Amino acid sequence: MMGTKDLVNEVLSLKRERNAVILAHNYMDYDIQVVADFIGDSYDLALRAMETRAEVIVFAGVRFMAEQAKALNYDRIVLAPDLNAGCTIADALDVDTLRRVKEEYPNAPVVLYVNSNADVKALADYIVTSSTAVKVIKKLSSDVVIFGPDSNLADYVAHLTGKRIIKVPPNGKCIVHGSYTVGLVKETRARYPRARVMIHPEAPLEVLGLADFVGSTNQMIEYARNSGYDEFVVGTEIGMLNALRLKVPNKTFYPITTEPYARCPFMAMVTLEKVRRSLRDLVHRIEIPRSTAEAIRDAFERTRRLLEG
Repeated sequence: MMGTKDLVNEVLSLKRERNAVILAHNYMDYDIQVVADFIGDSYDLALRAMETRAEVIVFAGVRFMAEQAKALNYDRIVLAPDLNAGCTIADALDVDTLRRVKEEYPNAPVVLYVNSNADVKALADYIVTSSTAVKVIKKLSSDVVIFGPDSNLADYVAHLTGKRIIKVPPNGKCIVHGSYTVGLVKETRARYPRARVMIHPEAPLEVLGLADFVGSTNQMIEYARNSGYDEFVVGTEIGMLNALRLKVPNKTFYPITTEPYARCPFMAMVTLEKVRRSLRDLVHRIEIPRSTAEAIRDAFERTRRLLEG
């Protein structure tokens, strides 16, 4: 089996040969982030791919992220290192369920979290990230909004906007963030009394209420970089420590927990070896119907206009 150094060198060589870029989510292993062209959250990465002339895009992340990159870069080859790398949030919502709720609330706009599968995204009026969900819903004229698939993020949005949020489904949760508790935050604060606590809004509302900062993965990086504090507890998927240590190397970061559930098992499926195989064999190609891609792009564009308006 190849050592990490040899794998890194081969991946870098294959990138040049294939005219490819590697997009690595903030949760990826350190060795993948080292070879990546862009590191960030899923939406930011799909946009960054649009700015390149690369013919091949390898998305080191879970499946919905690769689908999203394909929708926004339809004429490029988009590869997913492991097709089995799903997402408990995205997989919580199916097309039939969303259509049924739309029929029950025909006048309510549908706002979907970016963590959703392509066929579901195609039914959205707006597609948001954890950093834009509150801003978008505040701008909507409707006081009733259909929102999914993450129920914790829906609670956070409802809390900050005062609007009636119809959660679809009512219990979609991240396998990692959904496990965080008030007790866990209190224990961590006692262990690291000088650290600021950053928590992702996919966590339960009562947990978010104990945070010093609530934000997306990219927002956590900016907060840590610009803060006058030097120590931080990171309340998100434990792979995030790799991105923080790479991008904010002069500060100290602690995981909110080291329990196994802090590592997303689906993110962990994506390895440097699988990234190499993707580039070498051009697998696994992501294909979605053009009509689906167009509907997703329309929803993203509608969201962008709303935010800029």
